[in-house]
Amino acid sequence: MSDLADLFPGFEAHNVDTPVGRIFVRTGGTGTPLLLLHGFPQTGVMWHRLAPELAKQHTLVIADLPGYGWSAAPEPGRDHAPYSKRAMGEALVRAMEHLGHAHFSLIGHDRGARVGYRIGLDHPGRLDRLAVLDIVPTSVMWHGMDRSRAMTTYHWMFLAQPHPFPETMIGKDPGFFFDWTLASWTAGKDLSTFDPRALAHYRASCAVPERIRAMCEDYRAGATIDLAHDEADLAAGRTIDCPVLALWGSSGIPARGESPLNAWRAFAPDVTGASVEAGHFVAEEAPEAVLGALLPFLKG
Repeated sequence: MSDLADLFPGFEAHNVDTPVGRIFVRTGGTGTPLLLLHGFPQTGVMWHRLAPELAKQHTLVIADLPGYGWSAAPEPGRDHAPYSKRAMGEALVRAMEHLGHAHFSLIGHDRGARVGYRIGLDHPGRLDRLAVLDIVPTSVMWHGMDRSRAMTTYHWMFLAQPHPFPETMIGKDPGFFFDWTLASWTAGKDLSTFDPRALAHYRASCAVPERIRAMCEDYRAGATIDLAHDEADLAAGRTIDCPVLALWGSSGIPARGESPLNAWRAFAPDVTGASVEAGHFVAEEAPEAVLGALLPFLKG
């Protein structure tokens, strides 16, 4: 993937060893530390439209999640634990410590937001502020899985099926599967919202068999161990101890169920937020609106 365009000029690249393997990160900017975590089926490149403005006030760490992009793909465990959001969160905390950031703020989209709120629950005091983009908690998703939600989130059930069924099906034509997925989750239902250079990054990562396996393991963990972790925290009354901002696309999946703010309050008593005019990929579909909400939140 060395021939892919660099969408982060002036940023440095690092490979950081963690308990789940090597994590690839880009760093740049000056100011308080801010970790950016992407979602499925993308890489850290998805932040390219927000990074220049965020870097004016923050030292950015833009990571590829384990199994995605240029980060290592851990060997799947029988219980999918290497791809649990707890294991991913632990890896990202260690990576941030390696880079000199004991405390930091975090913005996560999709799966990256699930890692983010798990860090908030598992590592009290670690996060200064947390922003979650276009998700509601994993437990809310699974416990609210009615016909309507199942039709819009079919990939939750499909990707979580036992190996090698989804991997084999996707592997027959990964370009079709991932292009269809990206397009279908935008407000316009096409790929026009994405920078072609960013699309090249996403397509290159998604075409690799070990990445397809990792993405499926991510969702298998979501259906099992991640759900169990959420339920245990809810039963114990654990909550995130920092301010939380929830943003969601007006035509995204969270907008179709109960109020996303109500969905977050069990985990995040100090949550605020709003919708933006977009589909699922809010950072690329509506970067100005997202920045308009993020910048004052991060300032506190």
